[in-house]
Amino acid sequence: MGAIERNGYRFVPEFSVINQNGAIHVYNRNDFIEEIQFQFSGGFPEMDQIEELVDEYCEEHNI
Repeated sequence: MGAIERNGYRFVPEFSVINQNGAIHVYNRNDFIEEIQFQFSGGFPEMDQIEELVDEYCEEHNI
């Protein structure tokens, strides 16, 4: 899964299949802003789930 870019922000997902959790690291240009944590089930998180979390973050932060 690659990074998602929106208006100068980069969202980099990473996850642990063993722990069934993940995080999306948020960067503005090269500066780390924060981490969005999430849970998932199965072999890996669905791309739709990650995109929905990014969309919600962008909406909440007017990005």
